[in-house]
Amino acid sequence: MIGRITGRLAEKNPPQILVDVNGVGYELEVPMSTFYGLPANGQSVSLATHMAVREDGHFLYGFASEDERAAFRQLIKVAGIGARTALAVLSGLSVTDLAQAIALQESGRLIKIPGIGKKTAERLLLELRDKLPKALPGIAAQAAAMPGDDRADIVNALLALGYNEKEALGAVKLLPDGVGVSDGIRQALKGLSKA
Repeated sequence: MIGRITGRLAEKNPPQILVDVNGVGYELEVPMSTFYGLPANGQSVSLATHMAVREDGHFLYGFASEDERAAFRQLIKVAGIGARTALAVLSGLSVTDLAQAIALQESGRLIKIPGIGKKTAERLLLELRDKLPKALPGIAAQAAAMPGDDRADIVNALLALGYNEKEALGAVKLLPDGVGVSDGIRQALKGLSKA
C-alpha cells in the first residue's frame, strides 16, 4: 500500500492532482480542504494517502494531514458512503467541524454538503458517533469539550443569518461560559459586526 507521497506537484485539476515522484506521476484525488492548501505547480508537496483497489482500477486519495485521512477512512466504512461522498464531506467540513457535528449530533451541518441528504446525514451521525472519537482522539475530545446545546443553537442561528461556519464558530468561541442562547446570539452578532 502507498501511505505517503512526497514529490513535485505537476498538475492541479480539482479534485485531481498529479505528483511527480522521481519521474513517476501519481494521480490523486484530494478534498478541497487539501486542494486549497497546495503549493504552486513545480513546488514540493507531501501528502498522506489512502489507496483503494477495486475491480475497475487502483485509486489514490491524498490528504494534507493524518487526521483528514483517518476521518476519510471512517467515512468510507459507513454503508452507502463511497470515496466521492467522503471527499465531499471533507471538502464541506474541516475534520474538527465534522467531529463537532458528530459530537453534537447536528445533522443540519451535514445536510448542507452537496450529495448528503437527511437519511445519509442521520446514518453518518449514528455510525460515526462511537467510531470517530476512537480514530481522532485529540480532535474528537476538543469537539466534545465545547459546551453543548446552547452553543450549537447559537451557531445554528448565526448560520441561518447568513454567516459561514468559520465566522459562526469563531464568534461562539469568544462567548463566556454559561451564556444563554438569546444573549449569546446578541453578543456574537456584536462581535461579528466589529470584525
